[in-house]
Amino acid sequence: MTSVTTKIDAAQLRDRVAKLLSEHDPKTTDRLAFLQARFDAGLSWVHFPVGLGGLDAPRSLQSAVDAQFAAAGAPDNNPRRIGIGLGMAAPTILRFGTSDQHAKFLRPLWTGEEVWCQLFSEPGAGSDLAALGTRAVRDGDDWVVTGQKVWTSGAHAAQWAILVTRTDPDLPKHQGMTYFLCDMTAPGVEVRPLRQITGEAEFNEVFLTEVRIPDAHRLGEVGEGWKVAQTTLNNERVAIGGNAVPREGGMIGIVSDVWRARPELRTSELHDRLLKLWVETETLRLAGGRLRQQLAVGQPGPEGSAMKLAFAELNQALSGLEVELMGEEGLRYDDWTMRRPETVDFTAREAGYRYLRAKGNSIEGGTSEILRNIISERVLGLPSEPRVDKDVAWKDLPR
Repeated sequence: MTSVTTKIDAAQLRDRVAKLLSEHDPKTTDRLAFLQARFDAGLSWVHFPVGLGGLDAPRSLQSAVDAQFAAAGAPDNNPRRIGIGLGMAAPTILRFGTSDQHAKFLRPLWTGEEVWCQLFSEPGAGSDLAALGTRAVRDGDDWVVTGQKVWTSGAHAAQWAILVTRTDPDLPKHQGMTYFLCDMTAPGVEVRPLRQITGEAEFNEVFLTEVRIPDAHRLGEVGEGWKVAQTTLNNERVAIGGNAVPREGGMIGIVSDVWRARPELRTSELHDRLLKLWVETETLRLAGGRLRQQLAVGQPGPEGSAMKLAFAELNQALSGLEVELMGEEGLRYDDWTMRRPETVDFTAREAGYRYLRAKGNSIEGGTSEILRNIISERVLGLPSEPRVDKDVAWKDLPR
């Protein structure tokens, strides 16, 4: 007889949340113990498989679960601090990882016991990730990795990293790449701060000198690093540009509040600009809802690039308008300390900080120029740019 698996529904999820709350009162349960119990109950990522923090439930039910826990005063996992792990490492590990890797990495990733960073970009590769040169050479059951990565957000606070390397320089650049999970505390890993225009150093450069990575920490097959990295990048762009926000949430809410509070600054020209940006923000919010519906039934596609591109341009336009609306006050920025924050608290800082930090939005997560290429080729179906190096061995490419 063929068994029929019934998908869990919203009512059953509510009952499961209520049961967990009754057995682990958030007021008396240790924070980490509560988060671990939530993961074990399948209420972390409800769409993940049973035993890996989920219940094979529809992804669209996650928001209701999160809201129920929040209403009960339950602790969250500080998603800002572990955003790279949640948004990029976890879906990639789930899709390409072994059962041992699932068991080892997913639970402490979600609970925040282990912070992750992303070792992709390199000084010599620019926006062309496939041109990376960090070398990984097989040595028995290990790989020996040497190279340099850059623009690594949160590396100074991370225990693990998702890492793409060059394992076969005789193949064209999109081939011969292999993806690893790298222990950031391993010998040979050195993290140096990169000070930004804000004065902070939230990201870093990372030097890898003969770092030994066991083959058990390879993600995907040897030579399939580009394929695995595409899953990471697609999820990254959705994580940056496709977050659910309420109407007039985020930067548009901040700028609208300034407009309402400072009537002496209003002009018809500024009013028209604010109204235009309000409409664009609302359009992006609704488009983000449609994108999340797509995610509920499959893997993210290239449409996430459009969301991330629009997010970056809107954030920069809105932060610029805020500074104009606030006049001289908007130019103030009190803290130029060389700090190394573990999270980026964009909305809680001064207008001057927001204006400066927003400049990075069109670089991080894929430059706007690269995203436009992706949209034109993979969404609109336009001809691709000529690529004379596509079939040339990586070792023969000009440096």
